[in-house]
Amino acid sequence: MSRDPVQSAERPTDDGAAPPGDAEAPFLDLLARGATADAYEQPVLRARAEGRPAERIAALEHAKLLALRVRAELEGRRRREAELSALFETAHDLAGLRDVDAVLQAIVQRARSLLGTDVAYLSLNDPVRGDTYMRVTEGSVAARFQQLRLGMGEGLGGLVAQTARPYVTDDYFRDERFRHTTTIDAGVRDEGLVAILGVPLMLGPHVIGVLFAADRRARVFEREQIALLGSFAALAAAAIDTANLLTETRSALADLEHANEIIKDRSGVIERASDVHDRLAELVLRGGGVHDVAAAVSEVLDGTVEFTEADAAPADALEASRAEGHAVPHRDDWIAAVTAGGELLGALVLRGHPGLDPVDQRTLERAAMVTSLLLLARRSAAEAEQRVRGELLDDLLDARDRDPRLLRERAARLRADLDATHVVLAARLDTSAPDADHEADARRRLWSAASHLAATRQGLAAARDGGTVLLLPLAPGDTATDLARRTARHLGTAVHEPVTVGASAPVAHPAADPDAVVAGYEEGRRCLDALRLLGRAGDGAAAEDFGFLGLLLAGDRDIGGFVERTIGQVVAYDARRGTDLVRTLDAYFACGMSPARTKDTLHVHVNTVAQRLERVGRLLGDDWQSPARALEIQLALRLHRLAAPAQS
Repeated sequence: MSRDPVQSAERPTDDGAAPPGDAEAPFLDLLARGATADAYEQPVLRARAEGRPAERIAALEHAKLLALRVRAELEGRRRREAELSALFETAHDLAGLRDVDAVLQAIVQRARSLLGTDVAYLSLNDPVRGDTYMRVTEGSVAARFQQLRLGMGEGLGGLVAQTARPYVTDDYFRDERFRHTTTIDAGVRDEGLVAILGVPLMLGPHVIGVLFAADRRARVFEREQIALLGSFAALAAAAIDTANLLTETRSALADLEHANEIIKDRSGVIERASDVHDRLAELVLRGGGVHDVAAAVSEVLDGTVEFTEADAAPADALEASRAEGHAVPHRDDWIAAVTAGGELLGALVLRGHPGLDPVDQRTLERAAMVTSLLLLARRSAAEAEQRVRGELLDDLLDARDRDPRLLRERAARLRADLDATHVVLAARLDTSAPDADHEADARRRLWSAASHLAATRQGLAAARDGGTVLLLPLAPGDTATDLARRTARHLGTAVHEPVTVGASAPVAHPAADPDAVVAGYEEGRRCLDALRLLGRAGDGAAAEDFGFLGLLLAGDRDIGGFVERTIGQVVAYDARRGTDLVRTLDAYFACGMSPARTKDTLHVHVNTVAQRLERVGRLLGDDWQSPARALEIQLALRLHRLAAPAQS
């Protein structure tokens, strides 16, 4: 039969005294069995119940205190051992980091387990929004709490994130040290939290987040627990830093791989660039042309490259390329301006290549440069021809060498046909130059652009009277007005300044009738001056565009043409239908544009007058009664009346 260790330990010796060390025995047994703290009162209580001497009870009390102290020390060591084990396990997880979220979740779980709290969670700072947000939670049951964002200084977590110091509260809602907000308090209330401990996550001197442990009842967190949570926070910060470094490393490796691919690709591109360089050099040496350059670059870039005139290329893209000195994208194409000395000569257009390699872009730009050199070389060779063209036009205007046969021969050598219908165009810059040198330079550019235009259109050009005069063939179906406007746009684009152009009426046979060329130039100058006086600088027009003013501007006073343009449709309608619209118009204007007085003059009903005037409106347009149109119509009616007896 076993004995009670407490009783056997307390049995006296033969002389009635307790054996040495006898008081510690029951407590050693309790320590060995890991008994609860309450069990350590039993030996003392039993000794009192048995009436043991006071010395014995005092010895037991002393032994109990020592045993409880040993027990507390053992408990602390076991707890620290568990904490260290958890920290080591977390550090081991961190060493084999693959998923930062998994490591952070493990940290929060172990913190909750070791501190014995209901909830543990971790928030991270958002430098962009300037607040901190929930990243990981453990033991949380409220969705609103799991989605909280805390501003700096808001709530306990915001205070920790702002001050970089641990904070603990045993009753969250009664603590006034931090700023309460409706949103945060609602989330904490949903979760039912009361006691909260928060420690900062630090990377160097910077706070990147907060680690929390919280209970749903009042609780005082001990100093050792605060230190333990701080250790976990340090590991969490290290995990985040390691994850960021791994991410940066992976990104750097990806960038290196991409760079390696680019290098491999560039080697092929550089070979292509070398090839196009050799081809362009060969073209220049053997006297190739602009289109030969475009064909060579097309083959190298595996696309279609074309040379276009400046007015045929997209204006915005062309101007951007000229200003930047580089090829620029335009929709699915690339545009490279061809320039020389600030003058825009045209453009190289790469069709259907929205994505262009930088080296290939440089190839296109180099081709544009070679093209400009070829154009300059061709221009130098053509300058003699341009001078000859200018001399021929000067002879026509100055009445020298009027022999039609000689004029035709000279023109034929310049690929011009002076037996075709031409228009004389007077062109002038409309800009205020800061000094005489700039003005002279602008005039030279205008003369150069006009000469180039004349050469490409098989015409003639000469510098004259501070501007430029051109003699250009008129295509079938074209008008002098259209040719003047196109010429103004072309020259303005070429010299980057507004150019005003006045045009003569068509000249049928310049070689046979040089006087008509002289008269045409005077008419073109009068039209040019009229445009500038009317505030239409930079535009182009012929005499026919100025209404009855055209009669004053036109050299041959084309009265019949003016009447035809103004009331020709009304006259033709009367001739076809046998109506009396022209006489009605005469009476209407004579009666001060009053239908009532007009019907008395014509001896017809007022409705008849209204119907005739309505028909006139359909023939001449709704604005025929406006002051300017009415004046032209009245003048045309008088000229028509004067011409009628001669025609009859």
